[in-house]
Amino acid sequence: MTQSNNIPLGIGLMVATTLVFAVQDGLSRHLASEYNVLMVVMIRYWFFAAFVIAIARRKAGGIRAAAKTSQPILQSVRGLLLAAEICVMVVAFTILGLVESHAVFTCYPLLVAALSGPVLGEKVGWRRWAAIGVGFIGVLIILQPGMNVFDPAAAIPLLAAAMFAFYGLLTRYVAREDSTATSFFWTGVTGSIAMTCAGVWFWEPMSSTDWLFMGCLCITGVTGHWLLIKCYEVAEASAVQPFAYLQLVFAAIIGISLFGETVRTNVAIGAALIVAAGLFTFWRERIQRAAN
Repeated sequence: MTQSNNIPLGIGLMVATTLVFAVQDGLSRHLASEYNVLMVVMIRYWFFAAFVIAIARRKAGGIRAAAKTSQPILQSVRGLLLAAEICVMVVAFTILGLVESHAVFTCYPLLVAALSGPVLGEKVGWRRWAAIGVGFIGVLIILQPGMNVFDPAAAIPLLAAAMFAFYGLLTRYVAREDSTATSFFWTGVTGSIAMTCAGVWFWEPMSSTDWLFMGCLCITGVTGHWLLIKCYEVAEASAVQPFAYLQLVFAAIIGISLFGETVRTNVAIGAALIVAAGLFTFWRERIQRAAN
């Protein structure tokens, strides 16, 4: 079956992916509020690395083929950047909660669109620049800079979004020479090594209940990445990517129902602008691809 015939399946997989990742974020929020963030992310990466190694072993050529790259430095930087971004985002969960953290982080596709021109040499038309501007107005509405209620901590998820955007740009850059399997392998292994070096110094004993939550965190992480891989295998990215915004909805539901968070009016308005701008950029990208 061709990829285009599987778009409904791809959409279903993307919805499932966003739900699993939202649950993962809720578990991260709970564990990081009780234990050191570096330790929590380190254990999560151990399972992630085991997952990518297991996948590599099943592919033709095994681990040697998956690890083969002509860009080891860039691949390593990608892995380190993603690991650091996850740590920063988990810190944001503990300080701001899931709702506000995700509301700001949702702007990362706009950052990718804005930086794809100077970094990758891709053409960004005036319509997408306008959408990017609208999206950043949404970010300013959420952050409320210069007002008495502004909390500098609100910039933490914005930093995470910028880091993830650069990670995405590097991923697109290395994809010119390396396969998806190679990039995935380096992401898991490099991140695991880095987090082990950083997190092992902050080891804390965990309760049996929290070990259960940690196991669920690791399982959701592996499941989410597996679903995402399958999603992009069966459907075009431009067709399913807009549904990734549902993670904001699911995270908000978890934050409100389980952690007692609230949605401030400015956060709701800002998030709506960011999502609308992001959807427009995806739509324009799809039109341009069809025209080419």
